[in-house]
Amino acid sequence: RGSAAGMMMNHRSRAAAGPRVPDKSKEGSESKSKTPDLAEFLEKRDWSGAITLLEYKRQGSSHDASNLEWLAYCYFHAGDPGKALETYRDLLRLESDPDPTCHTLCAACLFYLGRYQEAEEEALRGPNTKLQTRVLFHCAHKLGDENKLMTYHQQLSDSIEDQLSLASIHYLRNHYQEATDIYKRLLLENRDNLALNVYVALCYNKLDYYDVSLEILGAYMQRYPDSALAVNLKACNQFKLFNGKAAEAELRKLHKNAGSSDAFADNDLIRHNLVVFRGGQNALQVLPPLVGVPPEARLNLVVHHLRDGEPLEALKLVKDLEPTTSQEYVLKGVTHATIGQYMDQLDAEEHLKLAQQCFQIVGSSASECDTIPGRQCMASCFYLLRQFEDVLVYLKSIAEFLKDDDNFNWNYGIATAASGDYKTGEEALMSIQSESFRLEYAFTAWLARCHIMNGKARLAWELYLRMDTNDESFALLQLIANDCYKVGAFVYATMAFDVLERLDPNPDYWEGKRGAAIGAFQMIVAGQEPKESLGDIINMLRNTSNPQVEYIIRTLTIWARENGVPLQ
Repeated sequence: RGSAAGMMMNHRSRAAAGPRVPDKSKEGSESKSKTPDLAEFLEKRDWSGAITLLEYKRQGSSHDASNLEWLAYCYFHAGDPGKALETYRDLLRLESDPDPTCHTLCAACLFYLGRYQEAEEEALRGPNTKLQTRVLFHCAHKLGDENKLMTYHQQLSDSIEDQLSLASIHYLRNHYQEATDIYKRLLLENRDNLALNVYVALCYNKLDYYDVSLEILGAYMQRYPDSALAVNLKACNQFKLFNGKAAEAELRKLHKNAGSSDAFADNDLIRHNLVVFRGGQNALQVLPPLVGVPPEARLNLVVHHLRDGEPLEALKLVKDLEPTTSQEYVLKGVTHATIGQYMDQLDAEEHLKLAQQCFQIVGSSASECDTIPGRQCMASCFYLLRQFEDVLVYLKSIAEFLKDDDNFNWNYGIATAASGDYKTGEEALMSIQSESFRLEYAFTAWLARCHIMNGKARLAWELYLRMDTNDESFALLQLIANDCYKVGAFVYATMAFDVLERLDPNPDYWEGKRGAAIGAFQMIVAGQEPKESLGDIINMLRNTSNPQVEYIIRTLTIWARENGVPLQ
């Protein structure tokens, strides 16, 4: 979007210097027919109407160079650089000594078609002009040639066109503050150029100042309320500030103004954004063909695969991606972190190391270190390193902003619990509303541990009772048995070891059950457990065929009889 600002204005200046649009004030009354003339179409930015008129004139005079120049200009601004390119090439074939500037204009069309190498070659056939420098400047950026980029950068002047091109390159290289400074300076010097407000608003959107972006955008939209770019940008701001429904409502206004049921289907950017606004609806139909068109298409497709539990599909999209933006680093990190949790030990370490590096680059960068995403990245980096005290330093600094966010509460709850603050960990985990999170074994296991460590072993046991019998429930039983034993919740430790022993006659489980049963008996004798629990302890001991059982049961039974404790 940034490069379009400079390139499209360049094209306008070339066309304006060519054929003259008829001046309506000098026409007689006879020329005032019902059919609008070219000037009216251009003033209204009605490119379709202008193209229809110019194509009609072309049928009567196919060799009218002025008509072809305006036709190419209109095709370009109508978003059809392919047709514009064909028309400029017709101009080059029209005369034996054509205007060499057409080569530069062909290069601009090739640039917008994504044919950057051809665009560079075509531009070099044209005259040495400022327009040629700007085209080559942008080609160097797209081709990743830093030496040429710096060479053409040094050739830029202080003209508004050159400065717009420089600002757009800053924008494309994620130097949003530098781009903003240039656009704001140009706006102060050229207040009548309302489109500059859109470019400033774009920069503020990228800097996460969505409310400021909306305010600045308003100056342009008062004059051009039906601008597709402006409406789309406003919708993106609404999405960030509110939700997808508010954003889509803005786009519906554009649809209404277009008066066509195909308005959304015809615009790749709007189709892409509708997928985002609708929470990923139709992502697999819309996004794959758009990968590389809007830069965000690839990233949003990665997000879709991650949310759908397809990390390997996400990896295909980011594997060869060399990140240049914070978002790209974050998504690459999340993808590797997700895969690293499901791989064998050796492969997992490599993926988790890559993820940790991606998060650290973002979190330690000067531009992100004091932002919420930046601190989340540093927290994730230390999380993967299992340095939970450091994790909490960053999470606590942003807790007030994300207290209702399930993703944050998941990480905060586990980090606080892993650091020994089980009370805070329990509160954070209990605040999670997402059903998908609550169905995760990790959620159940950490919540059970928090319950136990906070003296609520019964709640941990109820979590087990709600689970189906499988490997996860067996693992939870082991956690409950061992953690309850550690904190002296011996009745529930006995219950857990009893079930474990019946499922797997491992001698270790008998030893745990024996120790927990004796510990429970000791607490009953000390009055710290109800005497009625003794009958349950004895019944669980009888489930074990071990010579030691009868001696222990006889000891417990004698004490019960002497203390008036009824046993079933």
